[in-house]
Amino acid sequence: METRGQEIFNIYLERQDEQFKPCLVALRQLILSIIPNAEETFSYQVHCFKHIYMLVGIGVTKECCSLYTMSPSLVKKMKDELKDYKAAGATIHFKPGEPLPAAIITKIILARIQENEMLALSRGKKK
Repeated sequence: METRGQEIFNIYLERQDEQFKPCLVALRQLILSIIPNAEETFSYQVHCFKHIYMLVGIGVTKECCSLYTMSPSLVKKMKDELKDYKAAGATIHFKPGEPLPAAIITKIILARIQENEMLALSRGKKK
């Protein structure tokens, strides 16, 4: 049986060019392997993952796959690790055949989880 998150992702995936689909599927699988209870949603033409607040999003441009970190400050902190990729604001772009390394994505996800939990704590919001 398909989960709601899988349904949302499949609808999103159907709309994408074939060249991007394997990368998007791999990104989703990696993100869910790091945070399996993430809520999946669709926002601003992007497939998003929530953990308390928006965690990250995945999407495409005409030529690239994109990881939306939802945290410009995190991208700035990781600028040396991301020097081989095009980063703008909170978004990292990369060619579908040259994906971001799993270690970088894992670091981003874990940092975003921590950021969201700290923000929730400061606002008195429960996880």
